[in-house]
Amino acid sequence: MGRADERRARQAQGRRVAPQSSSGHEAAAPGPGAKAAGKPRRTGIRRFVNWKTILGTFLGLCLLGMGGFIVLYMIVPVPEGNEAARRQSNIYEYRDGGMLARTGKVNREIVDLSKVPKGVQKTFVAAENKTFYNDSGIDLKGTARGLINTLSGKGKQGGSTITQQYVKNYYLSQDQTVTRKLKEMVISLKVDRKKSKDDILAGYINTSYYGRNAYGIQAAAQAYYQVDAQDLNVAQGAYLASLLQAPSQYDWAVASKTGKKLVQARWNYTLDNMVEMHWIDAGKRAGLKFPVPKEPKGAPGMEGQLGYLVETANNEVARQLVAQGAAADLDDAKALIDRGGWTIKLNIDKKKQALLEKTVKQQLTGKLDAKKRKVDADIQAGAVSVDPKTGKVLAMYGGIDYFKHFYNNATRDDYQAASTFKPMILAAALAENAKTQSGRPITANTVYDGTNRRPVVGSDIGFAPPNEDEASYGPVTVQTAMNKSINSVFAQMGVDVGMDEVLKVAGKLGMHTKGLQAVPAQTLGSMGASPLEMAGAYATLDNHGKQVTPTIVASVEHKDRTVKMPDPIGEQVIPEEAADTVTSVLTGVVDDGTARESVANNPARDGQQVAGKTGTSDKNRSAWFTGYTPKLVTSVLLFGEDPKTHAHVPMYGAGGVARVNGGGFPAKIWAAYTFAAMGEVTKFDLNTTSGAAVAPTDLPTVSQTPSSTPSSTPTTEEPTTQPPTTSSPPSPSNEPTTTAPTTTAPSTPTTSPTGDVLDNPFGQANQ
Repeated sequence: MGRADERRARQAQGRRVAPQSSSGHEAAAPGPGAKAAGKPRRTGIRRFVNWKTILGTFLGLCLLGMGGFIVLYMIVPVPEGNEAARRQSNIYEYRDGGMLARTGKVNREIVDLSKVPKGVQKTFVAAENKTFYNDSGIDLKGTARGLINTLSGKGKQGGSTITQQYVKNYYLSQDQTVTRKLKEMVISLKVDRKKSKDDILAGYINTSYYGRNAYGIQAAAQAYYQVDAQDLNVAQGAYLASLLQAPSQYDWAVASKTGKKLVQARWNYTLDNMVEMHWIDAGKRAGLKFPVPKEPKGAPGMEGQLGYLVETANNEVARQLVAQGAAADLDDAKALIDRGGWTIKLNIDKKKQALLEKTVKQQLTGKLDAKKRKVDADIQAGAVSVDPKTGKVLAMYGGIDYFKHFYNNATRDDYQAASTFKPMILAAALAENAKTQSGRPITANTVYDGTNRRPVVGSDIGFAPPNEDEASYGPVTVQTAMNKSINSVFAQMGVDVGMDEVLKVAGKLGMHTKGLQAVPAQTLGSMGASPLEMAGAYATLDNHGKQVTPTIVASVEHKDRTVKMPDPIGEQVIPEEAADTVTSVLTGVVDDGTARESVANNPARDGQQVAGKTGTSDKNRSAWFTGYTPKLVTSVLLFGEDPKTHAHVPMYGAGGVARVNGGGFPAKIWAAYTFAAMGEVTKFDLNTTSGAAVAPTDLPTVSQTPSSTPSSTPTTEEPTTQPPTTSSPPSPSNEPTTTAPTTTAPSTPTTSPTGDVLDNPFGQANQ
């Protein structure tokens, strides 16, 4: 074999071997330029990429980055204080352009650091930046993490030093951009060289936003503890320092259970760091108790309903600022709004707003007398009125007075929805073409068993809800069950549809169902809801199944940014026929059900067609009426709240009535407001086989043994004032029992003489 052939053979084998001499001995050692024997040859991109090139590229990029940062350091000056130091007013307008409110007085008083107790000063360092007194003003690790979060769209970054946060507050903006973050680093380095640590700390605690419209430690001390900054103790200072991480979430007065746990954990973390840094004695720290803040108060000038309207508008704009990336979170967004310069037009109709306020006073608050009845001091009301075609919030009642009652009753969602949830169950059944356990399609005329405490069939979770006042109705149509708000029927319907689907459809309609357990007990409306939320869900039904998200803000203007508000009208979330059939059924609640006396028989009705639903929760803690005409949806909530502890309390006896029902005060407020506000009389234009309205449906004989005192069992609706008749739909061969069933599983459905299958019409049960 020739040398050329031998070389090609070695290459084909993928390795080099020492050439053999013709005598069989090894050839001479390879020259200096030859490849080592047995080492694979690099091919393709591997010929150019190795650890040396990677390392070289990395070092080159580092040098380039360092050079760029040096240039940036040289050309970026320390600017003057930003507009936060020259705050402007915000202007709020009615929908017609008339002035609603003007805000702009800055709730801030700069205090010298010497006026803040040393221990309180240290709480801020312990909470935010333990190395503050020794660092150069920036945290490279935290800043890198922040840049990555910003680039990846993860929102608010962590790890900024106190100097960086001060620079962001005073010299820059809350915008979440890489440019702003790089400027923050450069200016922080320069500020750290020019100013003392005490000056920087003073600037930080005087410019930070603490929530409750409080800027700076003096305003925060007054807002949360009603003392001056110089009178704060270490425990209170640790709370204010902890609060800065998330003021909206950590404000004790409005925090959720999770928020309260988080801020307590943050408070403990702050104090533990102080012990670690030898700024507080371990024994003294062990004796400190969490300092619960005092109740918030409304800002001067925001008395009456103004504060509720402005707060709701600000929250809506803040959410949009976060959604479009102009702010990292709600706290940053609210701080941005509070800087001023905004003109915010609301959808509020001045006449309807005045009418709603007047109606609540005439129908409720003017009739309450805490001197005569102690319970009257516990009664609160909230209401929202929405245009179902546009989603505009036309009127809102947030409470007796924003200055006297800080919480907005129109947007709070901690009271049970009760039977106002029942239409969502029917909507889910119709939207999903659901069937009963015996295979019959669920319609307005489907017959269910309305026996009291009837165990549901088809659920792995046992549930046998009581009807109001333990009333047993026997076989009833869905229409009648809605009219009389029969719990046992809708509990079974929820299982027939599937509770997952029920909650899914309720969420599409506008209720906040995320995180709720899909269990039969939810059919009683045990979840919390707000009038704003319920008005949106019912407006979606009124809008033929096209989603309505109520919005209070019409437009937003600011010289430095553009904020486009989302369209309140969304996509079709349930079929038109399903939505219209629910509306048709709900007209029966008004004409032949729990709202007949207050709404249907109201002299001001003048033939106006109305759909709606009442609701009364467990132990009479809340009562609802949410109703609508073709052009107006209004949800009214009454609830009992202890003025001091804010605990949910019963309303029995309030206003001189034995029990506050949804068909009482809430329905009366709704009717008086709606019939005065609606203008011309209108009729529903419905796409349903049920027609424009369902004729009143008679009931079979009801067996009930009402107690002399209000029931304490979990219920969701009041009894009607009209006794049912003896006429009934086709009944099975045996009369339904009137005794409550056992808690074991129901028996197999029984067939009626007509061949129809009823879902356990006798209320019997077995394994």
